[in-house]
Amino acid sequence: TCSLLRSPKGFPRLKNDTFLRAARGEETEHTPVWCMRQAGRYLPEFRETRASQDFFATCRSPKLCCELTLQPLRRFPLDAAIIFSDILVVPQALGMEVVMVPGKGPTFTEPLKEVEDLLKLRQKVDVTAELGYVFQAITLTRHSLEGKVPLIGFSGAPWTLMSYMIEGGGSTTMAKAKSWLYRHPEASHRLLRLLADVIIDYLVGQVAAGAQALQVFESHAGHLGPELFQDFALPYIRDIAQAVKSKLKEEALPVVPMIIFAKDAHYALRDLARAGYEVVGLDWTIRPQEARAQIGKGVTLQGNLDPCALYAPKEKIGELVKKMLESFGTQRYIANLGHGLYPDMNPEHVGAFVEAVHAHSRHINKH
Repeated sequence: TCSLLRSPKGFPRLKNDTFLRAARGEETEHTPVWCMRQAGRYLPEFRETRASQDFFATCRSPKLCCELTLQPLRRFPLDAAIIFSDILVVPQALGMEVVMVPGKGPTFTEPLKEVEDLLKLRQKVDVTAELGYVFQAITLTRHSLEGKVPLIGFSGAPWTLMSYMIEGGGSTTMAKAKSWLYRHPEASHRLLRLLADVIIDYLVGQVAAGAQALQVFESHAGHLGPELFQDFALPYIRDIAQAVKSKLKEEALPVVPMIIFAKDAHYALRDLARAGYEVVGLDWTIRPQEARAQIGKGVTLQGNLDPCALYAPKEKIGELVKKMLESFGTQRYIANLGHGLYPDMNPEHVGAFVEAVHAHSRHINKH
């Protein structure tokens, strides 16, 4: 149950810290597992909870976010929870309007078209005023989890958020957003800097509210080549890790493990491994051995089963998981999908994935 508790302190003691230990590179008895988009439309109870509400209204309700975060944990022995929210709450905090259009997805009513449009954005964001509802959801969920598993907070990375703010929604080419990088590099950096500053405060606020790990989603990394990524994505990704950690220390908050997930950024794995994150998340298009070779032993890997593998029969899912665990090794590794769960997936197959990770990793560790 998710009843609002006022005091953010005095959280229940953590019973299963396998995910946090793996993130920090400590030894684990089994490989921990969670799924991107594990709170989602593949669960009938999720669709029921969400039915009557506008999507972003749901995001602004701590009680509903808590309920949606806990739903998958009632069904599956996952090793972590991730707060139910959306990366686009950050552009909203900057003053942009985003609506969820059925069948189309998130849509900005007035995307950024010209450099002058940057002046319409809030230049100083008080994250507690603008995003306090996320902090409340985290505190409430952390209490409601009763120490069962750690709670992950997250944010989109600057380039990914910038691309949505200019495209006005999803796009197959990101041509409008990329044209800014080529035509208006200075303005692009101004926008990315503004976003990074808000993200840093937002992530620190999430830890203050009770998040025990943080993931940064650079979901649109694949639209950039190595040069653009080097100029417009990586510096901010690095800066976020560094600034969040130093602010956590300054504010005497726990310095929690951080995960960077840059989808389709094979070309940047070496750089991402040195960007200051304890964990590098991988999509399903890279071979585990290659990723390990590029990233080295000093960073934990997370990933990377093709989400569509969950359409396979359960036995096949077990075989694929076993192969994945053998390729990554069971230590310094967090099992996950290479991207999020899809709405038409069978919850039983998600359960088969989670159980296969636990069973096979325990078996491999024993022998």
